Amino acid sequence: MKETKIIGIIIKDRIKEADKTQKVLSKYASIIDTRLGTHELNSATCSRKGIILLILRNKSELWTQFEADLSKIEGIEVKNMTFNY
Repeated sequence: MKETKIIGIIIKDRIKEADKTQKVLSKYASIIDTRLGTHELNSATCSRKGIILLILRNKSELWTQFEADLSKIEGIEVKNMTFNY
């Protein structure tokens, strides 16, 4: 059986939390299959809030530790879902 996990992260203040978040993402780069990040950007504003979606595959034994490391960062919220197929 294969397993895929999708993690959603909201960063409430990108200026404060982006560096810490990026360090954790880099640490676990080997389990991240896809990464999509977005924030509001137009001619008048660049939002401090951002959203990152991650698709994780393989090495599921690292998923729990990855989420625990993300959850230690103040100012972000982490949600997840897992698919078994």
